[in-house]
Amino acid sequence: MPELPEVDALKDFLADRLVGREIVRVLPVAISVLKTYDPPVSALEGREVTVVRRFGKFLDIDADGLHLVTHLARAGWLHWRDTLPDGPPKPGKGPLALRVALETGEGFDLTEAGTQKRLAVYVVADPEQIPGVARLGPDPLADDFDEERFAGLLRGERRQLKGALRDQSLIAGVGNAYSDEILHAAKMSPFKLASSLTPEETSRLYEALRVTLAEAVERSHGLAAGRLKAEKKSGLRVHGRAGETCPVCGDTIREVSFSDSALQYCPTCQTGGKPLADRRMSRLLK
Repeated sequence: MPELPEVDALKDFLADRLVGREIVRVLPVAISVLKTYDPPVSALEGREVTVVRRFGKFLDIDADGLHLVTHLARAGWLHWRDTLPDGPPKPGKGPLALRVALETGEGFDLTEAGTQKRLAVYVVADPEQIPGVARLGPDPLADDFDEERFAGLLRGERRQLKGALRDQSLIAGVGNAYSDEILHAAKMSPFKLASSLTPEETSRLYEALRVTLAEAVERSHGLAAGRLKAEKKSGLRVHGRAGETCPVCGDTIREVSFSDSALQYCPTCQTGGKPLADRRMSRLLK
């Protein structure tokens, strides 16, 4: 799933190519991708793109005050086309969900792999009309997101750190992959209760959060959309690397699987050398 660093890179990539250009056609191929219907997607046609923004994992293309907002979900992606194919795309069982064409003949496709169709596209006058945007917590890379604010969010939070970091209403933009990376950098168990953190641990987690995301953004900045997935994977230390060697201590990276996801961690770095039980709602083995 694209997270804050990848969506931020997509924002910059699209801003360089869309701002000042006119949208001439928006073609939904998979009707299920559209989550709003009034105004219709055709209302974007003839409008000039003025700015591209990011709200958490949401990508916002502002066209003269009308917003095309997308959430790529788990299996969605954006593909830039220097030259779009002639003729409208044909509906079918392929991954193509929506196409946006510019006056220049360029444009982009939104695609989604797999059978779970969660890619979402909205056309709204204000992004705050989208429930997922309206409920977003603060952006962890914002200038005003200081350690005191972070500590306030965690104070009284009874959930485990892994779940708290992934909660978009608590902190915007962090998903499964970067929560693993942040906790590894902070040397903390994913199942440690957020409310149990000492001031020193809170400071360490805050630093890991900011540095991990900032470094990922820096690695992704300037890359073409097609290279972002590979860059994300290459920069991950523990996520998706179960069975490999921890680059910090040399221990074997382990995994805890859930019904629809999995987390990876290093026992030596994060849990005092104790493995986590690989079952739902697992705890440290006694």
